Amino acid sequence: MESSIRSRLDEFMPRGSVPRPLIIIAAAMLAIILVPTTFTYINPGHIGIVIHRAGGGVDMVPLGPGLHMRNPVFTAIEEYPTFMQTLVLTRGTTEGSPNNDEINVNSKEGQPLSLDVSMSFELEPRKVPALYQTFRTDIATIQHTYVKQAIRQSLQEVTGEEAIADVIGPKKAEATRRVQAMLEKRLSPYGLVVRQFTINELRAPPTVIDAINTKNVMQQQALTAENELQKNTFQAQGDSIKAAGQAKAIMALANAQAEANRKLAASITATLVQYEVAKKWDGKLPQVTSGAVPMLQLPKN
Repeated sequence: MESSIRSRLDEFMPRGSVPRPLIIIAAAMLAIILVPTTFTYINPGHIGIVIHRAGGGVDMVPLGPGLHMRNPVFTAIEEYPTFMQTLVLTRGTTEGSPNNDEINVNSKEGQPLSLDVSMSFELEPRKVPALYQTFRTDIATIQHTYVKQAIRQSLQEVTGEEAIADVIGPKKAEATRRVQAMLEKRLSPYGLVVRQFTINELRAPPTVIDAINTKNVMQQQALTAENELQKNTFQAQGDSIKAAGQAKAIMALANAQAEANRKLAASITATLVQYEVAKKWDGKLPQVTSGAVPMLQLPKN
C-alpha cells in the first residue's frame, strides 16, 4: 500500500525536488485517509450494492454481511436492508412519516374515501441490484414514491368497483385481500415480497356515514318487523290447527250423541212406556181431575 501511494506521489513530485521526510509524511497522511475507505462493513440483515463510479454500472452479485475490501476511488457501496420492514401510510404524524401520507381514492359512486394503510415486505437479495439499477436511490425513497403509488393504484382499482357502504362494511376484508394480491403482482418483479397488507382505517364524508347509519337502522327495523310477522303467522297457524282440532272433537262428540239418540229413539216402544209408568205408579188415583181418569193400558195377554 505504501509503495503504491509513493509511486502516485512520484508521478506529481520528482524525488529530487522534495525532501524524503516530507514524502514519507505525505504518504502516511494519504494512507490514513484512504485505508479506512478501502474496507466496507455490511451490517447483518443488509446487503451491499457495488456501484462503479467510472461507468455507472452495478454489480449484479450483492455483497453479503461482513467486511469487504474495495477501491474507494472508483467504487461506491449502497447498503440495502433485507429484513422485514413495514411501510405505514397514515394521516397521523405519530407513526410512519411526519407527513400526511393517507391514501385518497373514490368509490363506484364517486364518493371520496381516505385510508390509513400499512404494508409489511422484504427484499429478495438477488434482485436488489436490479432494484437499485432501476430506481437509483435508497429503499426509503422507493417506498414513498413507487411503492406508495402502487398502493394507491391498487386501492383505486378495487374500491372503484364497489359501493362505498360495502367497502366500509361487509366487503372490507375482501377488498384488503384483492389489494394485497395486486401489490404482490406489481412489486415482485422488483424483488419486493409483500408479506401483509392492512387497511387500518377508512374515512368517508359525514353525510355518507349518516346515510349509511340511517340505512342500517331501517334495515334493522325491517328485519324486526319481518320477524314479528313470521311470529304472528306461526302463532295464527298454530291457533288455526288448534281450532280445527277442537272443531273436529266437537263434531265427533255431536255425531256420537246423535247416534246414541237415534239408537235410544229406536228402542222406545208403547209397551216399554207403559211398563215404565206402571213401575213408577203407587196405585193412587189423582184427587182432582178434569173429568177423565187416566188409566193404564195393560196388555191384554
